[in-house]
Amino acid sequence: LLVSAMTFGAHAHQHGGAHVDKAETVLLSGIAGLITYMIVGGLSGYFEDKLEEEEEREHEAEEEAVRAGKPKSAVALAGKAAFFMFLYLEVLDASFSFDGVIGAFAITNDIVLMALGLGIGAMYVRSLTVYLVREGTLDDYVYLEHGAHYAIGALALVLLVTIQYEINEFITGLIGVVLIGASFWSSVRRNRALARAEAAGSGDKAEVSSGV
Repeated sequence: LLVSAMTFGAHAHQHGGAHVDKAETVLLSGIAGLITYMIVGGLSGYFEDKLEEEEEREHEAEEEAVRAGKPKSAVALAGKAAFFMFLYLEVLDASFSFDGVIGAFAITNDIVLMALGLGIGAMYVRSLTVYLVREGTLDDYVYLEHGAHYAIGALALVLLVTIQYEINEFITGLIGVVLIGASFWSSVRRNRALARAEAAGSGDKAEVSSGV
């Protein structure tokens, strides 16, 4: 952040082609972003730990109730777990919203386009993500998650570079598409290699069992 403020921020690009010193603005904005990220991340981790503790307590209480022959009310236990799950999801949603809004500036400064993009993300991409998780797609294509993180990292670098240099939105979008596509293709190649290895292993076993 300090390097970006002293390099890109010192020659920030302004509309009209002028360059001005915005090092202080970049540094202050970056520190505010880091603090926000740490607060949201800390709350997310806190609620995740609380949820795990509630699940462990629920499991222990059920075992004790079974041993004592007095079934414990599942309504109160489920209510506590649901409450912490609700808080956890709210914090996660807030963190994703921050990432989405900040990352959108790397693509466009048009507020209307940003609102449309975030709306599509909330309605479609989130549903698609839930579907992929339920179907186990991320377990089959193991590098997709890595590709998504690489794409986020690339957008962050583009966002820093655009402080001084103007980058075409097509290039910014293409970077993400290429990284996601490469991670998908890498996952496909991995699955094919594993399938070939399993086929070769089963063939060797068949030869040994037949005495050949």
